[in-house]
Amino acid sequence: MFRGSSVPAIAVADVKNDAYLLDVREDDEWTAGHAPGAVHMPMMQIPARIAEIPADRDVVVVCRVGGRSAQVVAFLQQNGLERTINLNGGMQDWAAAGRAMVSEDGGAPRVA
Repeated sequence: MFRGSSVPAIAVADVKNDAYLLDVREDDEWTAGHAPGAVHMPMMQIPARIAEIPADRDVVVVCRVGGRSAQVVAFLQQNGLERTINLNGGMQDWAAAGRAMVSEDGGAPRVA
């Protein structure tokens, strides 16, 4: 279902503050820490919820390190969402770059 090879990608430093971020990690990963304003949609929910993803703007897809999100980008592009792009290095690179993060559990935001 989520097979794919080369997909467009973007470095953390190139992501604009107002970018539409689609976080495809699992609930526990999201709860631990995510980018403010990101939209949470676990990877396995993507096929059922594809209509919720905007087709009229760039969508940066993110996971922990970039593997799952690359698969999601390939799937979305195969299904007509051509303005999707993978975040190289995922939330690990996001955190390492000092980009803003929030958590849902009251603790310090972290990449789980």
